[in-house]
Amino acid sequence: MSRESTFIRSPWSGYASADELAHWSGIADEVARVVARDALARDHASAHPTAILDLLRESGLTNLMVPAEFGGSGGHWETAFTVTRILARVDASVAQILGYHWLNQACVTFYGPDEARQAQWYRRSAENNWMWSDSFNPVSPDLSLVAHGDNYLLNGFKRFATGAAIADIIIAGGVAEGGAYDGQLIVFTLDGDREGIEHIDDWDHLGYRSSASGSVKYTNVIVSPEDIIGADQEEPFSAVVTPGVQLLFGNVYLGIAEGALAQAKELTLARPNAWFLSSAQTYAQDPITHRVFGDLVAKTSAVEALAEKLNRYFDEVVSLGGHITLEDRSQLEIKVAALKVISTDVALEVASKVYEVTGASSTRSSIGLDLHWRNIRTHSLHDPVEYKRIEVGNYFLNGEYAPISLYT
Repeated sequence: MSRESTFIRSPWSGYASADELAHWSGIADEVARVVARDALARDHASAHPTAILDLLRESGLTNLMVPAEFGGSGGHWETAFTVTRILARVDASVAQILGYHWLNQACVTFYGPDEARQAQWYRRSAENNWMWSDSFNPVSPDLSLVAHGDNYLLNGFKRFATGAAIADIIIAGGVAEGGAYDGQLIVFTLDGDREGIEHIDDWDHLGYRSSASGSVKYTNVIVSPEDIIGADQEEPFSAVVTPGVQLLFGNVYLGIAEGALAQAKELTLARPNAWFLSSAQTYAQDPITHRVFGDLVAKTSAVEALAEKLNRYFDEVVSLGGHITLEDRSQLEIKVAALKVISTDVALEVASKVYEVTGASSTRSSIGLDLHWRNIRTHSLHDPVEYKRIEVGNYFLNGEYAPISLYT
């Protein structure tokens, strides 16, 4: 697709300054300290983080990515991804809900060419401190969207709608049958408590227990013309959402690894002795302990370097708006795919291997070191990382990109 395709102005431009990153990282650190207090209790109870969403609103994080001209903080994506990484160190569920919020909120730009409508949604979101979510799972049954006068009636069922049960706004999409958008895939917004929407609390998995990732059932839900953001015209700019989601995952996985390392360090330093065959006085002084931590820290640092590079690169690509070409978008996707591969491998290794230096006592449920492993083990199955390896390898050898989809 050429640069002469329909232009959509990007409200995001430039790069995050050092002051911006420091300011919001500091806020994220403060929020993370509060989130950490009951993260394990919420996980054990599979409780929705409703109170935490209020904390996110109060901190200003919900409006971070709303352009300043519409009442938000005018932040950059590099900053947003950094914040999710910080929160994922203590609670990956909360980090993902917040990351999804920003990406779904941004859909009013990615899928909405009408700048006046964009401004309206952003202003209302900023004024009301809305939290956004979605029910866009592409492998779940499709939604039915049938014309009903000037409106559409929405019916169907979507699984794995992370955060939808506690969000103010849900983004969804479907192919319209009849009406003004007949045959087109339209993207629209819904109030989370709109009549006909049923949130089903059926999320019962190994990890991400407090992510509110239950299913959503739609029964004759009215979708009005005012709810419709726009039709998916398969523009490269719109398709940037997918590498944005995958980049979010890479940052969350990095945060999980960092959180596991931080907790393992604390536990190791608290161990009062050493293995009886060791010449060291404590486990923290044992060269074997040093070697394990050294290996894991080095690998995590490598993921960090790649993530930080791509977080800034995402801002560079997004700032092009409707000038993004298919090649621009494909290059972004392939680079992010590489991060997805290495962040998955390293986070799984770190979250598992730290037990070798923290010892048997660290497996107690009350300690919660397992939270990191359960979260990465669960979420790393979101879409098969083996296909990401194939994607990266095929491009390296043959210069071929994977087809654009909601996973690639």
